[in-house]
Amino acid sequence: MNIYTHPKTAAQEAKTAQKLRERADGDGSVQVHLDPTMEIDGAKVFAIYGKGGIGKSTTSSNLSVAFSKIGKRVLQIGCDPKHDSTFTLTKSLIPTVIDILEQVDFHTEELRPEDYMVEGFNGVQCIEAGGPPAGTGCGGYVVGQTVKLLKEHHLLDDTDVVIFDVLGDVVCGGFASPLQHAERAVVVAANDFDSIFAMNRIVAAIKAKAKNYEVRLGGVIANRSRETDQIDRYNDSVGLKRLAHVPDSDHVRLSRLKKSTLFEMGDSPEIAAIQNEYLQLAEQLWAGTEALQAEPMKDREIFEFLGFE
Repeated sequence: MNIYTHPKTAAQEAKTAQKLRERADGDGSVQVHLDPTMEIDGAKVFAIYGKGGIGKSTTSSNLSVAFSKIGKRVLQIGCDPKHDSTFTLTKSLIPTVIDILEQVDFHTEELRPEDYMVEGFNGVQCIEAGGPPAGTGCGGYVVGQTVKLLKEHHLLDDTDVVIFDVLGDVVCGGFASPLQHAERAVVVAANDFDSIFAMNRIVAAIKAKAKNYEVRLGGVIANRSRETDQIDRYNDSVGLKRLAHVPDSDHVRLSRLKKSTLFEMGDSPEIAAIQNEYLQLAEQLWAGTEALQAEPMKDREIFEFLGFE
């Protein structure tokens, strides 16, 4: 059995094919689509993107705690085969959905929610979707199976906020798949060339998905940066907005080493300021952010645009 295929009846295939024709990403698109019948209803859904190593998991986990601190029921879904999105919340590397499914030969009816979902700090529910072995399969399938399990077990009925923490700056159809569920996509970027260059490509991918899905750009979280001048300059040029600024702080590095969120690192003025930045961001996202209509630059254009005279 090929574990990365999902057999359907002829009627289901026809229904899905019709929906895909109605929701194509445009001429020349090579996006990989999930089953369009597997949609998340009720909860506010956010997808966090950014250059690899920019701090998306740190951002996602602290934002999840911030949402929980303002009284929301939160589910964080890690979408990286390394399955390390939630370890500061759970203090461990929890099993992935794919690992658990393989153990039961993909008979989802044999699974219970506690088999693949772990409660983390301050009640944040944590799932690691995982991914196929290197060089095989598609990450989009993994995200689809995760959402399917959540719906089968009615776990989304008691959830206010879902946060997808998405692998690196990959913009292929597979890892763009959380955009098919998200209300807002948020990009994490540092104030440097590589981060902003990657952000520009992510903006292009989100723009493609926004043609036929409800996802819209919510804005940018400036991370690991003392200044934000290059980010702000890029935002002004393409139509983006900075939502928050988390400075380059050694407390963030130490929190990862201690396998803790920043909300467990004490209340010194510097830590409290960062905690407050996340709390304000959570309040802002919950209240609803403007749907930004950003126009990404061409690669050569942004290469010339960034930097100093």
